[in-house]
Amino acid sequence: MSGDAWTRWPSREALGRAGTTRPRRMLAWAVRTLVLGTLLWGAFHHQHIGIWGALAAAAGFVGAGFVAWAFFRTTYAHRLAPSLALTAVLLAIAVAAQATGFAVPALVIWCGCAVSALERLPLVAATPVAAVALASYSLFDTDAWLTTAGTVVGMALAGYVLRLDAEARGNAQRLLAQERAARAAEAESAALNERSRIAREIHDVLAHSLSAQLVHLEAARLLIERGAEREQILERVVAARGMARDGLAETRQALSALRGDLTPLEDFLAELVSTADGAAVTVTGERRALPAEASQAVRRVAQEALTNVRKHAQGAKVHLRLDYGAHEVTLNVRDSGGRTDELAGTGGGYGLLGMRERAELLGGSLNARPDDEGFVVTLKVPV
Repeated sequence: MSGDAWTRWPSREALGRAGTTRPRRMLAWAVRTLVLGTLLWGAFHHQHIGIWGALAAAAGFVGAGFVAWAFFRTTYAHRLAPSLALTAVLLAIAVAAQATGFAVPALVIWCGCAVSALERLPLVAATPVAAVALASYSLFDTDAWLTTAGTVVGMALAGYVLRLDAEARGNAQRLLAQERAARAAEAESAALNERSRIAREIHDVLAHSLSAQLVHLEAARLLIERGAEREQILERVVAARGMARDGLAETRQALSALRGDLTPLEDFLAELVSTADGAAVTVTGERRALPAEASQAVRRVAQEALTNVRKHAQGAKVHLRLDYGAHEVTLNVRDSGGRTDELAGTGGGYGLLGMRERAELLGGSLNARPDDEGFVVTLKVPV
């Protein structure tokens, strides 16, 4: 046994009552009742105890109970000196009881001191205390020596077994507290992740909708400055209004996604391309429901890619291809190139960055590059 084990106190979880089962509590109360009954019987089972003897026995009984209660409090607080002092008081009460003819209470107190010391004190202090208590018991016990020896060994083993049992219960309580703390941290982390997801959805909706509106409103401003025809200006304003209406629809879709109420991905893509001239969608592979995050990533990338086509390659043909693979879903958006809008430079270039970040958060990837004809955006998300 290591030196630390000799000097270490039983943990407060072991010395407390937390985690004690109902049968164990009932057993403890039964033992206390038995000890109490034994003390009372030993104190008053004398035919000629007298009134003064009864008062002295009652005072000793109350005093021993109070000292025992204080001993349990000081050991729980890991205060060695007061605990040893209180143990010495209990041993003295037992000696006084033995000297005045109350042999049974004295023997019970000695055994209780030995068991409690082994259960609740550091072993370096509990061992001599138990040795003194059990030696006193052996000296004044009137049973046969073999019975006395068996009782002494049994008390020592009982105290040590109770100590081991209390330590096991204390360890279980600490593990339970650590598990609860881990669960609380996990719940907090999940809440933070959910907040980040909500913030990301709101950002994507606003960035997609407002950037599209900005393109048309900026075009309207340039047309007004150049003195363009009313019909041209109105066309841009109507387009901006359409973008605002689409933004509201996307906001409702985002809220539905946050509630877990999503339309099928294929239907969403079909509706998306129906609002864009020269756009088509093809779906391959075995269709199946995707996790909400993966489904939202595909939707947002498709929207952003079409927005970029409208901004940078007006009039281009666009083809969306959604492929359900065994372990990942792939979205490929390819345009045929087209007339570069005079507002192609508007915006901060955060669309592709946002799409790439969304893909990487899911363990996927996003590749955006020009090809022989136009531009290609490829999203891969594991599912």
